[in-house]
Amino acid sequence: MESNQYPVGFALSGGFIKGFAHLGAMQALMEYNIKPDVISGVSAGALVGAFYADGNEPYRILDYFAGHKFQDLTKLVIPKVGLFVLDEFIDFLRSNLKARTIEELKTPLIVTATDLDNGRSVQFTTGSIAERIAASCCMPVLFSPVKIDGVHYVDGGLFMNLPVSVIRRMCRKVVGINVSPLTADEYKMNIVSIALRSYNFMFRANTIAERRKVDLLIEPYHLDYSNTELEKAEEIFEKGYNVAYTLLDRLMHEKGSVWKELKMRK
Repeated sequence: MESNQYPVGFALSGGFIKGFAHLGAMQALMEYNIKPDVISGVSAGALVGAFYADGNEPYRILDYFAGHKFQDLTKLVIPKVGLFVLDEFIDFLRSNLKARTIEELKTPLIVTATDLDNGRSVQFTTGSIAERIAASCCMPVLFSPVKIDGVHYVDGGLFMNLPVSVIRRMCRKVVGINVSPLTADEYKMNIVSIALRSYNFMFRANTIAERRKVDLLIEPYHLDYSNTELEKAEEIFEKGYNVAYTLLDRLMHEKGSVWKELKMRK
């Protein structure tokens, strides 16, 4: 891929329901006339990226999810390889995205997923959108792996929960929006809480090196929502917007620019 091919790239992290904060942050960025020429997304970030790349303004994307519940987009099954299957989610994507393949999107999109069979991070730039977004969003154990061309895929965040390096060399500037920052909030001292907390720490730790590669980092903290609270989408959007707008406003007043100095990039 050609170096500096795109002026601005957005790298959008995983984060499940917190992904609606991506939309709020993107809305704030666009009010500062910062728009992506290419999007790198994983899990919730890939979902948001697909709807934006399909030609939707961030605040309009909320409309697609209005009135839906978590149960509408998944189906509980007798657990063999996952508690839920994503067939309904795939149907939802097919019904609401105008483009059928990644190549047809108005903005280039790179979707990161994890090849479970071969233990590697995979970047999709072509092919059917619905299955590849579902694969990127497929949290292990919770959802059954998504099979594409004979290979089983799960959540791309296992290896890369903030996919900056995927587009770093092809962009002059990269905005990283990380809706799952590594934090140590309060937790309950029981086996389930400890297991989930440990899993989340491992899942998010791979963002540490990626964070250093951006020219602008936006991290909405304190998004304490259950992964099934789809009805809170607008509230989560507002939090993402407020965090991003406040940061951009402060940077402009303090430095006259939102971008990190080149010498600071690592």
